[in-house]
Amino acid sequence: MRLVSLLLLAGLAPPLSAQAPIIGPAGDPSIDADTIYRLAVNPADHPGEPYIFLLDDGVLRFEADGRGTRTYRQIVQVLTREAAEAWGEQTFGYSASREKLTLNWARVLRPDGSVVADRPAHEQESDAPIPEAYPVFTDQRLRRISLGGIEPGTIVDYSYTIETVEPVLPGDFLSAWNVTTGRPTRRSRLVVDVPASIEPRIRARNIPFEPTVTVVGGRRVYTWAAAEIEKVEPEPFAADSNGVLATIEIAAPIAWDDVARWYHALSHDRYVLTPEIEKALAGVLAGAATADDSLRAIHRWVAQDFRYVSLSLGIGSYRPRTPEEVFRTRYGDCKDKATLFIALARRIGLRAHPVLLRVQSDPDPSLPSVLHFDHMIAAVERDDGDLFVDLTAEYTPLGELPPPVQGRFALVVHEDGRGRTVTLPAAPPTANRTETRIVGELGADGLFHGRFEEAATGTRQYGLRAAFGAPHTEAEKLELARTMANSIFAGAAGDSLVLFDGRDLRAEPRVSMRIGNARAVSDAGDARILTLPLPTFALEALAAELEAAPRRFPIDVAQVVGPSAARWEMHVTLPPGWRARLPANVSAESVFGHYSAKYTQEGRVLHIVREMTGATGIEPPERIGELIAWLRAVSADDARFIVLQPTKQAADDARR
Repeated sequence: MRLVSLLLLAGLAPPLSAQAPIIGPAGDPSIDADTIYRLAVNPADHPGEPYIFLLDDGVLRFEADGRGTRTYRQIVQVLTREAAEAWGEQTFGYSASREKLTLNWARVLRPDGSVVADRPAHEQESDAPIPEAYPVFTDQRLRRISLGGIEPGTIVDYSYTIETVEPVLPGDFLSAWNVTTGRPTRRSRLVVDVPASIEPRIRARNIPFEPTVTVVGGRRVYTWAAAEIEKVEPEPFAADSNGVLATIEIAAPIAWDDVARWYHALSHDRYVLTPEIEKALAGVLAGAATADDSLRAIHRWVAQDFRYVSLSLGIGSYRPRTPEEVFRTRYGDCKDKATLFIALARRIGLRAHPVLLRVQSDPDPSLPSVLHFDHMIAAVERDDGDLFVDLTAEYTPLGELPPPVQGRFALVVHEDGRGRTVTLPAAPPTANRTETRIVGELGADGLFHGRFEEAATGTRQYGLRAAFGAPHTEAEKLELARTMANSIFAGAAGDSLVLFDGRDLRAEPRVSMRIGNARAVSDAGDARILTLPLPTFALEALAAELEAAPRRFPIDVAQVVGPSAARWEMHVTLPPGWRARLPANVSAESVFGHYSAKYTQEGRVLHIVREMTGATGIEPPERIGELIAWLRAVSADDARFIVLQPTKQAADDARR
């Protein structure tokens, strides 16, 4: 990547008076558009690229109180018909309660600068869509525009400004900028304008130069400019933290304690229980013999009996509804359910607190801002440490966390307004386990009769719990057993299905059933071919893909297998006199995971055991060779069938 400070390069003029340019519908005085248009390329020189950025531009202006404007401009050359269709529709989102959106311009041009369309053919403003089943509204607004005349070779040039008129937290702002866009980018510029009295927190990653900084008229202006930014090809298992992608983040000079105090002030009066809730709580706790029983009962009540919806009600995006509102309506979003749970937990004498976090990705702990957060859970203080509870995860037992929040950075807000940053616990791969077991007998007629059993723990349990979260009629159980049996052996019959209540969070997630009349083998001359209803891992193609290109990104080990473990067993009693041609055992061990496959026969019993365990961590790109070798070692176990060879006597008996 070629990143250089380029204030005077190809159409990017220095800001007037060394301040950030004032950009609006009248235009941008700091950019010579004609010069940028002349950067257009010959589409034939960029095969495989749907479009390129001639200019990717951002001008951000923040005030000390958190108000400000963010103006973005993109000049895009469309290279393919498919890209022309995609760029013909653009949507911009903003918060109607605290932001204002202005479309400065949107036009379509030819590379010589002649105008094809000087304005959108159509504009539409609407609320962000929400499912009809949820009786709520959102303050998120969408501006959608349609552009005409776009075809391969033309240029789309548009600019819009989002003004923050009322910050969520006074004095707070946050913005991120990607210098590497995923497409070839000929020019990139980011301008950040702040009062000279404040020093914003800035994290620039993989940018080998300092920004140009000027201080004029009580304002400090930072400018990053770059040219000819190459496209970065995606790589399998790429880690988010890397030395490849160039990014810039800007945040206000506030502290996490400021965020905690703000949320405490917003929510401290939202933990009052009404007499109706007190009465309902007494019923929920009836029969609870210990404090743990009481907490478990409260958790199940809030997690399962109050419907989860995603709400955004102006400042309600952060302020929870009261327990009375949630109890009356029987629904709430993450913060509503967490607040009700905290109020109930405090009612029985426990110390419980709200916990703010981000689900999509971890925020940088060095850039405090309330704008990072999009989720809330609860924490209960215990002598052995905090117990974290996600009340939106109805199938997650107390004491565990669903996969999206495990290991996340989070902010605990105490009753006195103090903030405490934590890393949420993450279960080791071995705790997230699936075990599948098939045991039975194969007759000389090739029919298998036996039992199937599957159990799961940790993050692997949710599929089973969701599948059996509602009671099944006997007819439904019969049909389900038939379907499950056929997924194991085609044409098999299934019965005696044993289920569990998926909503009973203390019940072990386990199902079992009987399999009968399963045609498990096929004839092959004097031999029989046993089909193995166990997974195999054909990873040779992936290994070849990794080997074909130089590695740049670090390797996120958790993406390879996942932080989980699985064991598959099959134990088959063969007819007298039958022997199996056993595949070679496989054992593949590395920092990327463990895999083993063992094939043995003891007397008449054929044993097949396969195990896969994932791992976590970040490994440098130099270890890609080890990953490739491990994938190929796992692929060596490609046994989908086992040849069974009857003795001559057994074969004669079968013919008779």
